[in-house]
Amino acid sequence: MSILRYILRRMLLTIPLLLGITLIAFAISHAVPADPVAANLSQSAMSDPTIVAAFRAEWGLDRPVHEQYLTYMGNLLQGNLGRSIKSRRPVLDDLRQYLPATIELATAATLVGTSIGLLFGIISAVRRNSLLDFGVRTLSLVGVSLPVFWLALIALQVLYARLGWFPGPGRLEVGMEPPPRLTGLLTVDSLAAGDWNALRSAVSHLMLPSLVLGSFTAGLVTRVTRSALLEVLGLEYIRTAYAKGLVERVVILRHALRNALIPVITVIGFSYGNLLAGTVLTETIFAWPGIGWYAYRASTSLDFPAIMGVSMLIALIFIITNLIVDILYFVLDPRLRVA
Repeated sequence: MSILRYILRRMLLTIPLLLGITLIAFAISHAVPADPVAANLSQSAMSDPTIVAAFRAEWGLDRPVHEQYLTYMGNLLQGNLGRSIKSRRPVLDDLRQYLPATIELATAATLVGTSIGLLFGIISAVRRNSLLDFGVRTLSLVGVSLPVFWLALIALQVLYARLGWFPGPGRLEVGMEPPPRLTGLLTVDSLAAGDWNALRSAVSHLMLPSLVLGSFTAGLVTRVTRSALLEVLGLEYIRTAYAKGLVERVVILRHALRNALIPVITVIGFSYGNLLAGTVLTETIFAWPGIGWYAYRASTSLDFPAIMGVSMLIALIFIITNLIVDILYFVLDPRLRVA
């Protein structure tokens, strides 16, 4: 099967998948035993039936749920995600505003976690059952076991408040003007604008939250890399490579690691998708205005258009991430190209 045919088939399958997601998300959000009117109007406004009726009519809450869903789907097919009840702005504009911050943080955290995890996993597999292997496995277990929000609080208290090694919450120093918005990624925008002070500030503020979020990814990648590499190292072609006189570094990096990367890529893709979906508590602790914070605000105010917009975005993120992972399978494993 050609890779283009495979990609086309997967893209066609996403259409019914997205439709099913909209139906489930709409049903769950409207099944919550709470009133969006009470969540968005003041007590004095709630006591006025005219204001309540006008609010329900404005947001379509006075119509049956199935009519609301059909109206939403009609707007969605036209590329309209609706207007947020909380911000009074188009949901698409809100997502464009908050998504870049999450992309920047998730990408940095994934790069940090993957780099550490691959290095530790290789060391642990090569030095199997040694003291170094025991130490690496202990660190990886700690990384996947500690709650990320708790680690974020400890990191802020120790590394920022007491030792001062990292700057505090936020994406830039207090009072610093952000660079002109080009992509929404402060590191990219400041680099494009030649604003080196903003670039240094953006990178330094990115380091601590990316280390915290990357700790879980690092633990997972370490454990999977070690397991997969140990399995590959026991195969006959690896023993043949050693018998030919190849040095250990070449055997590990050129022959063994490539075949061991397939399950590792799955873990990395899954972790990156989770980070892109938004980490509510971590973004709140680090005052990081991303999708997680936006989703939390939408859920607490029963902002149905925003909830649906975030649900669609998260679903699309996981679909694209899984598609990229499958494409990488084709690149790394020639058996799939002839299957």
